[in-house]
Amino acid sequence: MTKSSALRFVFLLLGALICQPALADAEAVIVSSSGQIEPYFDVWENPNGEATLEEVMALDDSQWRHVPEGSATFGITQSAYWLRFSVQNQTAQTLNLVAELGYSQLDDVIFHVISNGDPIREVRTGDRRPFHPREIDHPNMLLRFTLSPDESKTLYVRVQTEGSLVVPLDLWHEHEFFGSASAEQKLHFFYYGCLSVIILINLAVFLTLREKLYLYYALAISGYLLFFASIKGFSFQVLYPDFPALHARMLLLSMPVLGLFSLLFCREFLKTKEHSPRLDFAIRLLIFVETLNFVTALVAGYNWAILNFSIVAIIFFGLLFVAGPVSWAEGVRAGKFFTLAWTPLTLGVLATAGRAMGFLPVNFLTEHAMQIGSGLEAFILTLALADRLYLERKDRYEAQENSLRKERARNLAQQRLTEAMTHDPVTGLPNRNRFERMANQVISQNPDDEYIVGIVRITRMEEIHRTLGLARSERLMKMLAQQMTELARELPMVRCRKDDQGRTECVYQLSGDCLGLLIDATAVTDQFAGMNKAIQLLSEPVTIDHLAIELDPTFGAAHYPYHGDSAALLIRNAHIGMENAPRGVMATGVYSPQHDIYSESRLTLMSDLKEALQRDQTCLHYQPKMCLRTGRVVGLEALVRWHHPERGWVFPSDFIPLAEETGVITQLTRWAVERGLKDLAALAGDYPDLELSINISARDLTDKGLVQSIQAALSQHGIRPNQLTLELTETAAMEDPETGFKALQALAEAGLQISIDDFGSGYSSLSYLKQLPASEIKLDRSLIIDILESDSSRVIVETAVNMVHGLGYAVIAEGVENEDAAQLLRELNCDRLQGYWLSKPLPLAELQDWLLVQNFPSKLLPQPTATEA
Repeated sequence: MTKSSALRFVFLLLGALICQPALADAEAVIVSSSGQIEPYFDVWENPNGEATLEEVMALDDSQWRHVPEGSATFGITQSAYWLRFSVQNQTAQTLNLVAELGYSQLDDVIFHVISNGDPIREVRTGDRRPFHPREIDHPNMLLRFTLSPDESKTLYVRVQTEGSLVVPLDLWHEHEFFGSASAEQKLHFFYYGCLSVIILINLAVFLTLREKLYLYYALAISGYLLFFASIKGFSFQVLYPDFPALHARMLLLSMPVLGLFSLLFCREFLKTKEHSPRLDFAIRLLIFVETLNFVTALVAGYNWAILNFSIVAIIFFGLLFVAGPVSWAEGVRAGKFFTLAWTPLTLGVLATAGRAMGFLPVNFLTEHAMQIGSGLEAFILTLALADRLYLERKDRYEAQENSLRKERARNLAQQRLTEAMTHDPVTGLPNRNRFERMANQVISQNPDDEYIVGIVRITRMEEIHRTLGLARSERLMKMLAQQMTELARELPMVRCRKDDQGRTECVYQLSGDCLGLLIDATAVTDQFAGMNKAIQLLSEPVTIDHLAIELDPTFGAAHYPYHGDSAALLIRNAHIGMENAPRGVMATGVYSPQHDIYSESRLTLMSDLKEALQRDQTCLHYQPKMCLRTGRVVGLEALVRWHHPERGWVFPSDFIPLAEETGVITQLTRWAVERGLKDLAALAGDYPDLELSINISARDLTDKGLVQSIQAALSQHGIRPNQLTLELTETAAMEDPETGFKALQALAEAGLQISIDDFGSGYSSLSYLKQLPASEIKLDRSLIIDILESDSSRVIVETAVNMVHGLGYAVIAEGVENEDAAQLLRELNCDRLQGYWLSKPLPLAELQDWLLVQNFPSKLLPQPTATEA
């Protein structure tokens, strides 16, 4: 059956043991017509509980104990206790009175009304019985009776209960009782209403935020609500009046529910896991105990359960009493609120215990101290949770503000990065990426239209930069970009668009010195007159700091769809068109496939050449040289030939310049020397005085190991150094005069012959050539090709021969195509010749056959006279 709370039980038990009521003679309670009635009674213990009313009435007065305070606590006992008191009406009116045992947790209560020594009425009540019918709809044990004027009655009350037996007796005038009960009930239900509101608010917060702290608090307050409603009897009265057994279990269940969720709330609210591991361990241990108590409350006996719960309650209150200060000392803000909240509840428990033990007077404050304390606790913790919500919201807002601030900073940084990635830092113009994106988008949206990608390159920009410095050259570029943008905006055929910031994009910075734009060819109605005018303005000098600067711009263009179907390809082809632009101001180079010498396969040509040299896939063809005085074949020029396994024969003009650019030429030259000397050694048996000429480049002159490698090859194949002639162009010889002279001097000192090739095709310095350790000069074919038809060509060749002879060099003419030219060169005292009239370049096997057919020495020219010989 339902009984008292654990904590109250412990203190009441102590009160029963310490403060036993004293014995006194029974006296009648004199009742006036109004005012408070101070009751007192006699009590007799019936250990076996079997005494009848007659036996009790027959007891001697000495067997009764007098309780002058009108309230007694007997602790946990199996005995039945009989109360006896008399009430006398000394007024002249009939009084309606109410006898109240102000403790709702009494199992069995029987009121006996005795008048003139005879029982006249019996009322049975108690929470072991169903709530209804009771004389008064009230949780406490009540008896209504009347007293006529000058009448007295004696009441015997039998009380028995499990758990703690508390018998606070009050006598009321009926109207005063109902007034007081009504006021008290209003306070109770105000208390319960406040707790219910707190529960609903925290459940709503939990459902909104999904934070278990608020759920724990709502359930803990629900535990308080269930506990006080049960111990005051209101739950039995309102919820389950026909089920007294359920009433007992609900009281037992309310205690571990209150403790369990209070502990869970405390642990979460104070964050003990983070700052106080020992306190957290104690709380977790007590949570486990309260969980066991919850299970126990469902099945265990009442007396054992209430005793066990009371001991746990002492530990529970003690632990939570110190939890707040410990957390406060650790710097946890919630610890302050928890300490303030738990203090009034602790004081309420102590006040209840003090009233029970007689240390404190019985009044409204001590009677309801626990409820007042729990209400204050709930109120303070609700404020604490509100404060927590406020701080969390403030933190969340600050976090959101910081997040927004960071996001704005990121966006700004992203904008700056995007600006840096998509715009030129000097001119501010959109760069090549944006131009390609714009052009590709326009082309994809209008694939049937025609467009022109036009580019302008400031060819003197590097010179201007070195002359004027970075700051002024950048300012000059800004001025040019602004001028070109203004001109472009006035041309309706130029495609423009707005960017994300509302800026108009017409001109784009394709590279540091190159600007570009997209022209809608279908929108041109003036035969490009406006564009030509703009080009003319761009070609005029630009004034900066009182200096008129000639920019020398070059212009290139590529036409969609004829020259490419993407922006990248059109830009590439416009650059190639610009390289082939005709000389002159305002000349625009339009892309032409015939002038496009670049190809993807060209990029891989050198790696293929290296592999070909390693695998000996290249070969040499030899073109004979004839002495014009003797008619003898005196030498051979070795010419590299390459048959690519996939591309077929590769022209020397395709791979020799690339080899020079990439440095592969040194490897190629060493291979040519090795192979040429090997083939010359094969011919040496029949032609021991035959000479070999091999072309070298300017890059070869920087090869420090060239002399050693040639000497090693000569020694290996038994060839005399003077049989090997190294030919290099006059341009190569003059590329780095100092380095070239030293290298050629080292070759000459090694006994090698030096020949200057292609004389007359470049801009030679005769003073420099005179210093070179050369042995012969080769006249370029451009001087020989029209020697028979042009007198001026004849004069030039004759002059060149005489001049070269005057410098001490032999003269050899290349590119001789017929016998008449050979005869004329002989007459002009040219020393040697080579060309297709004599023979085209031949592989070694064919060369050997050719030499046999010609019956070496050659008879192609008349034999010289004895004087000539």
